[in-house]
Amino acid sequence: MIPSLSPEQLHNAALSLEQAERERRQCRQFSLQYPQMNLADAYAIQSAWVAHKVAAGRVIKGHKIGLTSKAMRRAVNIDEPDFGVLLDDMLHADGARIATEKFIELKVEAELAFILAKPLSGPDCTLFDVLDATAYITPALELLDARIQRRDSESGRTRTVLDTISDNAANAALVLGGRAFKPDLVDTDLRRIGAIVSKNGEVEETGLAAGVLNHPAYGVAWLANRLHRHGVTLQPGQVVLAGSFIRPIDVVQGDTVVADFGEYGSVSCHLA
Repeated sequence: MIPSLSPEQLHNAALSLEQAERERRQCRQFSLQYPQMNLADAYAIQSAWVAHKVAAGRVIKGHKIGLTSKAMRRAVNIDEPDFGVLLDDMLHADGARIATEKFIELKVEAELAFILAKPLSGPDCTLFDVLDATAYITPALELLDARIQRRDSESGRTRTVLDTISDNAANAALVLGGRAFKPDLVDTDLRRIGAIVSKNGEVEETGLAAGVLNHPAYGVAWLANRLHRHGVTLQPGQVVLAGSFIRPIDVVQGDTVVADFGEYGSVSCHLA
C-alpha cells in the first residue's frame, strides 16, 4: 500500500500535530479532513512528525506497540497491532513527577518494556530471537495523549485507527520501572506476569502479559518484522514497549498511578 495523500498534505498534517501538542489544543481528525487516507498515509504522517522532532534535536530511543489485544483491534476494525516511536524527552524514571502542562487528555497503560542488547530485524524474527536479543525487561507505564480529537466536535464522529496511528500511536511518555530482570532468569512463564494498577490508592485495572499476543515477546517480534518493510532495524540499547495488558486509565493532574507486578517489581508516577 502506498500513501494516497500528497507530500504537502502529509507535511501539513504533521505540522498540525506539532501545533496541537505545542498549544495543547486538539486538531480535527485527519480521517475527516482526508476521507481517502489509508494506513500508509497514517504512518507517513507519523514519520513526518517524528522527522520534525528529530530535526529539532530529539533522539529516537525506541518504539512502542499498541492494539495488541484482540478485543481492541476488533473495536477499531484493524487486523494487526500498530506502532509508534519513543523519543528521549518521553522517558521518565520510576517514581517520576510528570508535569501535566504539556499534555491534553491523558490516559495510562501498564506493560513490559524490553531493553535490547542486540539488533533485531525481520522479516523472520521469532519469539526466541527476541529473548536472545533482550538485555533485560522491566515494568513500565505508558502515558497516552490525544493531539487529535477523540470525538469530532461538529459531527460527534469517533476518531479512527488512522488518526491514532498518525498521532504516534497515541504515545506521549513512558515510565520505566526501577527493577530489571533478564528473561532467561525468570522462574515463571512471561505470559503469566501480572499487574495490579492503582490510581490514588484504588485498584483500577488488572491484567496478565498473555494479553499481549499471547506472549509479550511476540509483540516485539511482530514489530521487528513489520519495521523490516521500512528498512528499520531495532537497535541495541533501544526500549521497546511490548503492549499494554490493561485497558487505558483516565488520569489528570494530581493523580498517582502505581502498577504492582508482584515479584517483578513495580512502577509509579505522580502527575503534577
